[in-house]
Amino acid sequence: MDHRIHQVPRQHALQFPAVPKTNHPSESKLDFKSILQEQQELKISKHATERLQERNIQLNDKQWQLINDKVVEAKEKGITDSLVVMNNAALLVSAKNNTVVTAMNLEEASNRIFTNINGTILINE
Repeated sequence: MDHRIHQVPRQHALQFPAVPKTNHPSESKLDFKSILQEQQELKISKHATERLQERNIQLNDKQWQLINDKVVEAKEKGITDSLVVMNNAALLVSAKNNTVVTAMNLEEASNRIFTNINGTILINE
């Protein structure tokens, strides 16, 4: 067995493609705050959309924004699954996924036991 190190001619060496130059972070068109805000936009699951419609629960843009803000705040405190109780509705929200999982009116919610939540958000509006 030959233990000597041999030089490989340049034409036989592995050729790796040139790595494209990346922009400096300050040159980026989107800043961190705007990217973070996009990721924190509250989504509504198909199931929750159906429940909102069949239970005739109406929430305006201001209420949705308030819910979104409170869910973000809850997430910062380590809450992953939350019950959001409002004047006219109760929503189960996955703060981890920024998704409304289901919705019910307060009459329905009053005689329920909620499991697998680790936080509650009360909103009076």
